[in-house]
Amino acid sequence: MAASTRWIVLAALAAGLSALAALGGSAEGKSRADAAVRPNVVVLETDDQTVESMRVMPNVKTLIADQGVTFDNSFVSYSLCCPSRSTFLTGQYAHNHGVWGNAAPNGGYYKLDSTNTLPVWLQRAGYQTILLGKYLNQYGTRNPREIPPGWGQWYGTPDPSTYRYLNYTINENGNLVQFGNTAADYKTDVESRLAVDLISRQATDPRPFFMWFTFLAPHAGGPRDPDDPANLGTPMPAPRHRNHFVNEPLPMPPSFNEADVSDKPAAVRNRALIGPARIKAIQENYQQRLESLLAVDDAVAKVVNELAAIGKLNDTYIIFTSDNGFMHGEHRIQQGKVVLYEPSIRVPLLMRGPGIPAGQHRSQFVANIDLAPTIVQAAGAQAGRVMDGRSLIPFAKDKLLQSGRDILVETPTYAGVRSPNWLYAEHVTGEKELYNLARDRDELGSLQTNPDYDRMEANLAMRLARLRQCKGAVCRRGVQLSLGARLQRRGTCRASRIFVRAGGPAVRRIANTAFYIDGHLLKRDRRAPFTVFVPKRLAKPNGSLLEALTTLTDSRRQTLTRHINGCAF
Repeated sequence: MAASTRWIVLAALAAGLSALAALGGSAEGKSRADAAVRPNVVVLETDDQTVESMRVMPNVKTLIADQGVTFDNSFVSYSLCCPSRSTFLTGQYAHNHGVWGNAAPNGGYYKLDSTNTLPVWLQRAGYQTILLGKYLNQYGTRNPREIPPGWGQWYGTPDPSTYRYLNYTINENGNLVQFGNTAADYKTDVESRLAVDLISRQATDPRPFFMWFTFLAPHAGGPRDPDDPANLGTPMPAPRHRNHFVNEPLPMPPSFNEADVSDKPAAVRNRALIGPARIKAIQENYQQRLESLLAVDDAVAKVVNELAAIGKLNDTYIIFTSDNGFMHGEHRIQQGKVVLYEPSIRVPLLMRGPGIPAGQHRSQFVANIDLAPTIVQAAGAQAGRVMDGRSLIPFAKDKLLQSGRDILVETPTYAGVRSPNWLYAEHVTGEKELYNLARDRDELGSLQTNPDYDRMEANLAMRLARLRQCKGAVCRRGVQLSLGARLQRRGTCRASRIFVRAGGPAVRRIANTAFYIDGHLLKRDRRAPFTVFVPKRLAKPNGSLLEALTTLTDSRRQTLTRHINGCAF
């Protein structure tokens, strides 16, 4: 046989990985669906929380991070409550689920097709589904007793009382229950007690369950205190935590109150420098936000402890995240989100559960489009939509697995592409932004007018154009690379070796490749052609996983995989 015909080229590798992710990892998902004990899933979601603020939550660290995986590069595609939560419920970017804001006619609860969302899919798969806390903006404005499709237990807060820490209403399975103004009515604590009660009921329920516990904190909400800063929304900390961080300094990264914003769009350029009095107000808001998270941290401990008490902790995936980040004076933006800068789009994301390694950090680029696919895979459910994300479970288990994809950030006023070292955006005003995050992590100097970066800008613009229209596998796709292999026989099978080469249409984009077998480094290759010899004696009798971790010239990383099993491999 000619050498060329002995090559086995995995030309369909990228498509195969994408298809597996779209199905939630069909093999693992099917095995879980068929298992006697299917996992529970608990998602704990805060509102407007930054990654920086995670430092004040020791229970989250001890009970989730230390027992699972922290994704250090986690983003939301649209950093606003309702669009982000709609992405959670669908696994789709906003341009596919159609929710473009918090209010009608282009956004809000009634804009989303709630008959085809995650809880509906899980209910069909035999799960008990539980909602506790905030849902989608404008929920309950037509009928506060409404229960959206797919939810078996409903404890949602209808608007407008959603944004109150006291004197609010909870729709408890169609019954409106009013809470008052005492310390015992503090919303986070009330919902914490309800969560414990709801979980305790699952001890005797043969069905696995899914709970989405969504906190208001650290979002701004009433009632206001007399000493709250004027014209600046703040949360209400639990009475026991009031003034806990009264002496906490306001973080002031280089982007804080940025002196020179001439490189930014007019919406930023037209902002005045923040004066001392306003900085003090921003600091007060920041301190109260940290204080409001302390009750959330208490609630997390109670949820985990109750899962342990009923014997279901080891069978439960627990995900902790936020719907978006928040600005505290960076680039002169005194408060809010929606903008494309890091404090707005980067969010905490932690996960523990069956098969998830403990105390690990992951560098892969992930986003809120990945949460629904993760849960679908864990539950062995069938999605009713074409999802744009992919399951996080393979990423959590394999630190070498990289997708090579970009993350889309989009709103009605701009669209951008976020990759490991680059952020590029196009605004409806015609303005553009381009940041080299490897050298400028604080996004101080946009490079869109620098001719030295014209080639990179053109490449990112092309990738953005594809993402703006993407659906399903196209959204998940990296570059066109493949892994080829051929066997070199040397007497016995064990004495033989496999010659492996990274290739494909985009091979010229590879800067370097590291080859691994079962997680052990075989070779680093920094020059084309990217090849390695794999002795068969290194392969396990029951098969081994060969991985080629490629780093591209544009900073993206993509893993090519091949299973070696016997001399036919």
